[in-house]
Amino acid sequence: MVVMAMAAAGLVATQSVAAPAPDTALPGGIVVKDGVTQPVYAAAAVINERIWVQTTIDTDADGALDRVAIDIERPAGHARVATILTASPYWQCCQDVANHPVDVNRLPQESLTLGQGQTQDVSSLLAAQATTANRMAAEISARYVPRGYAAVQAQTIGTADSDGCPTSGDHNETLSVKAVIDWLAGRGKGFDESGRPAKATWSTGKVGMIGVSYNGTLPQQVATTGVKGLKTIVPISAISSWYDYYRANGLVVAPGTYQGEDTDILARFVISDRQKKICEPMIRALERDQDRVTGDWSPFWQDRDYVRTANRIKASVFVVHGLNDWNVKTQHVEQFWDVLARNNVPRKIWWHQGGHGGPSDAGEYTLPNGRVSNFDDTVNRWMDHWLYGVNNGIEQEPRAIIERENLTYRTYSNWPDNRVRKQTYSLTSLGGGRRVQSFVDRGAIRTAEQLVAPGVANPNRLAYRTKQLTKATRISGTVRLDLRLSVDNRRDANVTGLLVDYAPNGTASIVSRGWIDPQNRVSIKRSLPLVQGKRYRLSFGMQPKDYVFAAGHRIGLVVISTDFDYTLRPSVGTKLSLSPRASSVTLPIVG
Repeated sequence: MVVMAMAAAGLVATQSVAAPAPDTALPGGIVVKDGVTQPVYAAAAVINERIWVQTTIDTDADGALDRVAIDIERPAGHARVATILTASPYWQCCQDVANHPVDVNRLPQESLTLGQGQTQDVSSLLAAQATTANRMAAEISARYVPRGYAAVQAQTIGTADSDGCPTSGDHNETLSVKAVIDWLAGRGKGFDESGRPAKATWSTGKVGMIGVSYNGTLPQQVATTGVKGLKTIVPISAISSWYDYYRANGLVVAPGTYQGEDTDILARFVISDRQKKICEPMIRALERDQDRVTGDWSPFWQDRDYVRTANRIKASVFVVHGLNDWNVKTQHVEQFWDVLARNNVPRKIWWHQGGHGGPSDAGEYTLPNGRVSNFDDTVNRWMDHWLYGVNNGIEQEPRAIIERENLTYRTYSNWPDNRVRKQTYSLTSLGGGRRVQSFVDRGAIRTAEQLVAPGVANPNRLAYRTKQLTKATRISGTVRLDLRLSVDNRRDANVTGLLVDYAPNGTASIVSRGWIDPQNRVSIKRSLPLVQGKRYRLSFGMQPKDYVFAAGHRIGLVVISTDFDYTLRPSVGTKLSLSPRASSVTLPIVG
């Protein structure tokens, strides 16, 4: 019965896996056992050095090419070793900084003046994120240097001891990290602490990159250059488009828990003390060009979009992300993953049930051949295969590893699931009736969690639900909305869609969210005025999910305006109207 229930929910997937190669010894004394390198190098026999790598850019406009500082930790001896590189702006950060105000009289795209609102000092939150990212880098060194790797930590431009200015994800930042890989591959210029030219004579020229959050975004950036020598990347909770980090379909939308943050705030947060003054003009340009008024796509955002250039990637990619990450939302995975799939990039994906960062547990799972593996072992075998050519069969294992709602891991042949069938429901069929329905925005003082609560009718939302599910129902991918909606008494409004799991005990859990600016109903590149009271078609997707609604639950769609924790928060009172029979929701249902 358990297997039958799993099959009904689309949770059973198998794939043959080759047995790992026998134990081997690689040049230089590197030992492989059970398909994974072993920690045979003594901690005492480690070389540490600081190098400054010369880039091809001058972001601080001082007339000299920027140099980035890198710290190297590698096993002693004559062996040439592969490198695991972590690039980060966080090594010596951070500055005190306050975010932009988000409480406003009217939305700025209504061409009215912004209210003063309240600012949020998020320095402590960002600092905690930086600490987490740096802790992982230390763990990488501790695990991989004894196994015969060099661990290299690069300080991005404008941060710590590096020259230049932080540019929040643009092409200059990308080139600064590419220069490090070029140096490791013997192509670039580097200098030791005395200023003498330095070469990476100890390097095989093969590099893997790994990191969390910003540190995970940088590998994706650099991989899109197709740089030679970068063999694999493991981006964890990584941004694939900065527009989709700070905007959503024309709206200014914050990363979770960082209301009011933007590219300029991030640059001010990570910048080194010695670069603050010289980089002030550049940061002011970030503030101007990011455009917190219209929310439109522009060349500024195109320069920070790695989905557009992901077809240039030559490295293999192992994506790791939390299904409940509301900082770097799951859209960043799906859109990047889609390009990798279209271009047949060797790839693997790991979804866990946590939020921002890597798995919170060991991530233990069983492969189809019976081998028990876990997260660290899987990443280790991935690095060994792509950087040392270890024939451990990992490229033949199931492509997707997903932690289910009961916190057990299962393997799948792909993601989204190949068995997905898109099913569209009109909102009339979900209890919406046939008449136009209206609601009034109070999201500036009510959270989305409060607005989705079941019970009596709520004049500040519209709610639609399926009947109780007769069996477990799994979705895999993106839920899409097609709404016919008007803004009745203002020139614009936030529009938010919420996918909700309604349990028989009366609780409601938000599964996914999506946002759109009605002025960007045609394109994210251009805002078009609204006519009050005129219904427009708004088509947009929610954040992708892999989620199982249990039998007896109901799948709900709730439409609200302002999303307290994510969108700008105009004063209450905006009236919106929706036609249920002309609106629909499309679910990616497995099986």
